[in-house]
Amino acid sequence: MNKRATIYFEPDLHRVLRIKAASTGRSISALVNEAVREALREDREDLAAFEERAAEPTITYAALLEDLKAHGKI
Repeated sequence: MNKRATIYFEPDLHRVLRIKAASTGRSISALVNEAVREALREDREDLAAFEERAAEPTITYAALLEDLKAHGKI
């Protein structure tokens, strides 16, 4: 069951959403749900990447530059 919420859009954004909804045959709610779902998925992926890399050793900026130069990256 869907929940109802009131969201206030800037006038230009609302106009674009109405046009997009009309041109795709979808509702504004469907477009907003998809956009929010995608944003949350990206956040979840970012957090997972941070957790995976949390145990990696750290290096100094100088050591990073040295490594990049040694490998022809800069």
